[in-house]
Amino acid sequence: MPLLMVSPHPPQPAHRAVSGTILAFDFGLKRIGVAVGESLLRRANALATIDAESNEARFQAIARLIEEWQPTMLVVGLPLRLDGAEHEMTARCRRFANQLHGRFGIPVALTDERLTSAAAEAELREAGVDWKARKDRVDALAAQLILQDFFDATA
Repeated sequence: MPLLMVSPHPPQPAHRAVSGTILAFDFGLKRIGVAVGESLLRRANALATIDAESNEARFQAIARLIEEWQPTMLVVGLPLRLDGAEHEMTARCRRFANQLHGRFGIPVALTDERLTSAAAEAELREAGVDWKARKDRVDALAAQLILQDFFDATA
C-alpha cells in the first residue's frame, strides 16, 4: 500500500484509518516521539521517546514497538511552515516515512504536524513539569497530538 497524505482540512474518505492499532511518530534529528492509539476508540496516548544516535538503533527500537503493538497503520507527522510550504525537515520526514513503509510493509500516512511540538511544550509547562522532564516527554506528547489530529481529521 502506498504512502498516504492526510491533511486535517478537510478529511477525505479515502484516507480513513484502517481498523486496529496505530503508531504515530514525531520525527526529529535527535529524538523520535511515539504514540499509540486504537482506530475504533480514536484516542491517542503518548508511548515512548526513542533517543538513539544511529539510524539502525532507532529502527531496532521501532521494530520492537511494532512487534509489541502489532499496528495496522503508521502515522508520521509532516512538518510544514505556517504557510504550508515545505522545508528541509519535510523532506527528511518523507524519507523516514518511506523507510518505515519499506522496512515493515505497514501502510504509512503523513499528516500535517504544524505546531504540535510547541503545543506539547506549552501543555507540559502549564502542567508545571520542569524543563528536564519536559525535554524527556515533549516528543512523545507531540506524537500523541499528531495521532489525535489524524483521528480527528479522518473521523
